Amino acid sequence: MKRVLVCEDEETIREFIVINMKRAGYEVMDVDCGEDALRVFDQENGNFDIALLDIMMPGIDGITVLKRLREKSKTLGIIMLSAKAQEMDKVNALMNEADDYITKPFAPSELTVRVDALYRRVMMNSMNSEGVKMLESGPFVINLDGRTVTKNGEPIELTDVEYKILTYFLKNKNTALDRASILSNVWSDSYYGDNKIVDVNIRRLRMKIEDDPSDPRYIMTIWGYGYKWEEKSEGHR
Repeated sequence: MKRVLVCEDEETIREFIVINMKRAGYEVMDVDCGEDALRVFDQENGNFDIALLDIMMPGIDGITVLKRLREKSKTLGIIMLSAKAQEMDKVNALMNEADDYITKPFAPSELTVRVDALYRRVMMNSMNSEGVKMLESGPFVINLDGRTVTKNGEPIELTDVEYKILTYFLKNKNTALDRASILSNVWSDSYYGDNKIVDVNIRRLRMKIEDDPSDPRYIMTIWGYGYKWEEKSEGHR
């Protein structure tokens, strides 16, 4: 059963979300504060596919809940909800490892499309590949079967989105990839949001894999187009 955790302090909005998620075939548990969201997540042993979190709440705010849930699960799909429309609010949520961001007010169709798209991605990422498959580039090794990433033998903790971006890069080494291509392959063609989510997640990925994110060696920017993964021979700078 597809399971969603909804954390929204405004009762009318929370009821609106719950009704539409149930109509879309999801099992829903809803709470009205961040403290209860964390409690319910633990009580249910993290058995959720998607979490919808309001940013502005009394007590523990949504960004704090996001951070704590992400510490508990790298595979949980997380969508942030907020009346704020400023660019930095979106960037802040995405930099803290949210998968998507919806600005209130939103239509039932937009909510359903965004949740369905994220759910499909979560399910695809959870499916095991047959046999052990490896992708390698310089110090990086991706085990596609175990969904692990190492750099010089040391594990790197990535979110689902970061893992899919890195995998896509290593499957297309030394190839310029435009943002639309990355968006389609990582978020799927049904993604219903801003393509700036690509840039935010690339920035976040660089912070985890590059020795100096401000002077990247591997994920190179192709200005006005997109990005390219540069294969580096050992010892090359």
